[in-house]
Parts: sequence; C-alpha cells; structure tokens
Amino acid sequence: MITVYNYVLDTLSDWELGYVTAELNSGQYFKKQSDSVSVKTVCSTEECIITKGGMTVKPDITVDEIIIDSSALLLLPGADTWDDSIHIPIIEKATELLECGATVAAICGATTALAGVELLDKWVHTSNSLEYLKMVCPSYKGEPYYRDVKAIKDGNLITASSAGGLLFAKLIIEDLEVFSKDTLEAWYNYFDKGDATYFYDLMQTLED
Repeated sequence: MITVYNYVLDTLSDWELGYVTAELNSGQYFKKQSDSVSVKTVCSTEECIITKGGMTVKPDITVDEIIIDSSALLLLPGADTWDDSIHIPIIEKATELLECGATVAAICGATTALAGVELLDKWVHTSNSLEYLKMVCPSYKGEPYYRDVKAIKDGNLITASSAGGLLFAKLIIEDLEVFSKDTLEAWYNYFDKGDATYFYDLMQTLED
C-alpha cells in the first residue's frame, strides 16, 4: 500500500494537483498488479479549508498523524498562505520524509516553503522563476541548482512551477510506478497535446 498525503490549506490552488490526485485516487489507468494507493488529505488542524476555487475540504487526518515511511509520498500544493507559521509542522515532516527516502512533491508556492528552510539549497529544483524564489526567500542559496523548467525530479524531490501541473503529475505517477510506461506516455501526450489519437492509444494500453 502506497500512502499519498495531500496537504490542504486555505487558498490552495485547486488546479495544480488536479491531474495527479484524480489519477491516484481513481486508479482508473493503473497497470495490472499495481500497488494500491490511499490518498489522504492532511491539514495542520481538523478544521475545513477553503480552496482558491471556493471548494470546502475536510481533512482526513492532521499532520501529526503522518507516518514516516519510505513508501509514502507527500504532495504540497501552491497557495497564498504558505508564510503562515501554522505550516511549519508539515515542512518539518517534509524534511523527515525526504531523509527517510520518501518522495516529496512541491508545486508553486510550496517551493518557497521548502526554500525557506534551505531544503532547496542542495537539490536540483524549479519554481515559478528564480527571481520569484529569491524575492520571497531572501535566505535562499540554491541558485546553482535551479532549473528553468515546468517540473523536475531530483532523487526523491519533485518540484514544479504553477504552470507545470501536468508534467508534475507525470513525474509523480512515474515515480510511484502505478502506470505502465506506455499508458503514462499516452496519458501525458493526450492531455498535453489534446490529440484524440493519444486517447485511443491510452485505451489500447489498458487492453494489452
């Protein structure tokens, strides 16, 4: 069983995790004999949060219930409230998870939270832009490791810009190995290019 911890916080950018949470939760394109996946929403408190899109989300668990295990994955979405000290515990958990070999995936504003505790100073990473990170995090020293791409994976850390949600999802799904290689390629190409041919390719991979 793979446990995916999906951190939720007020002003969460709904679209940034849309692709990956839908696929991991539904399992509709999982390969045969894939590990099962449990997606749990995690919050700093037991209170509901309201996303940027106005959706109300009731968390399944709180941060202190996260189990540190190398098979786990932590999703950190973008939001306008990452500078609130209430999120310090989840960044501490992110550090613990990275150290034990679990995967941490951060997109958009969540990358600034990692940069703020110097986690990006030694990992190849990306964000909304290099200038953005330096502006939001004056103590940031990871410029030599910054890459100007939509999303990137370095070891067990995945980072992405606000425009990188689809590639972000691809890297995460690839990391978990829940899709076959052909399914993942067809899935990504369909949503990236919008060509129906890739959708039929995707369906074919599920029949093989």
